[in-house]
Amino acid sequence: MTTISLLPAPHPEPTATPATRILLKPRCADRGMVDGAWWPRSRDLASELPSLVAGLDECWGRITRVAVNVRMWPEIPEKVPAGIHTVSVGWFDAEQEPDDLLLLSYTVGRWDLLVVPPECDPERAARLMSAAADVHNRQSTGELMADIGSARHPTAHAAPWDAI
Repeated sequence: MTTISLLPAPHPEPTATPATRILLKPRCADRGMVDGAWWPRSRDLASELPSLVAGLDECWGRITRVAVNVRMWPEIPEKVPAGIHTVSVGWFDAEQEPDDLLLLSYTVGRWDLLVVPPECDPERAARLMSAAADVHNRQSTGELMADIGSARHPTAHAAPWDAI
């Protein structure tokens, strides 16, 4: 007689989701043109947006809609699950700067984030994020990108930059 013993399959260790790389201005009456900066890890909006929205829901209130520029994202989903709700995603071309992410919330209103290109080297990304989160900065996303220098050139070995 043959006995077959089936052992349970080993459970993989849970992997930590990388922290969202974002830097926001403190809440103040006059925020300027941008409210901070976000540095996604890829141009896959469907995978990048849920963690951003989930994090912002906690500090800003429920994000209901997001608008992006078509030149930044190769594929734009109509809806993205974010925690316990779904966010509607829209897009613009000429009406919105390429590096701008517009977020709408019923409780807070409109927020604009500078989107640091994923392939940006860490030094430039840090400068862009700091400038966008500076309460004295009144520049648009396009002006920030131009002033800090071209952050669109990828580097061969960009080191990860941890979330703030």
